[in-house]
Amino acid sequence: MYIPAHFHETDPQRIAALIQANPFGMLVTAPAGVPFVTHLPFLFEPAAGVHGRLLGHVARANPQWQHFASGHAVLAVFHGPHAYVSPSWYASPGVPTWNFAAVHVQGIARIIEDKASFATLLGQLTQTHEASMVSPWQPDFSGERHAKMLDAIVGFEIDISDIQAKFKLSQNRSSVDRKSVMNELSQSPNQTDAAMAKLMSGTN
Repeated sequence: MYIPAHFHETDPQRIAALIQANPFGMLVTAPAGVPFVTHLPFLFEPAAGVHGRLLGHVARANPQWQHFASGHAVLAVFHGPHAYVSPSWYASPGVPTWNFAAVHVQGIARIIEDKASFATLLGQLTQTHEASMVSPWQPDFSGERHAKMLDAIVGFEIDISDIQAKFKLSQNRSSVDRKSVMNELSQSPNQTDAAMAKLMSGTN
């Protein structure tokens, strides 16, 4: 990913926060040089290993899990807030642009063979996304029906070897221009614009 110096985000906590707030990412492999992408939710464990670990699952009918056997690195892409920025918001001359935050994660993917470990992963994923529900759904993988469901999907883990983060938040503009952009976005009825303004407010 092309990252100019002023947009290069290196704070592990801000990077982890973006992934955890936006866990629905893209898993990219390139068998025989041809890109293959699956859109799926991930579970990020930032404290695992040197750079953290990603966990997820795909349908067994999805051929992507077979790409893991090559031993080649895979890529997971996460997007945070993004918003159009009008040059009319600047005090000094400028051009239209787009502010955004993105994280690219690379590592080696391995299939989770142990069914107990896989069931634990599915339980963690479910608990994470059911946490805000009034009556959280509780998974039960002990029955025959659920055992068949487990056979229909393939769990995997990615030991992260490299993380690149680009937070393009008008850092190349003057403080006056940045404040104006944040003000305009914060007043937008679009929730994504407001989320971008909030993210910008945490960057000096």
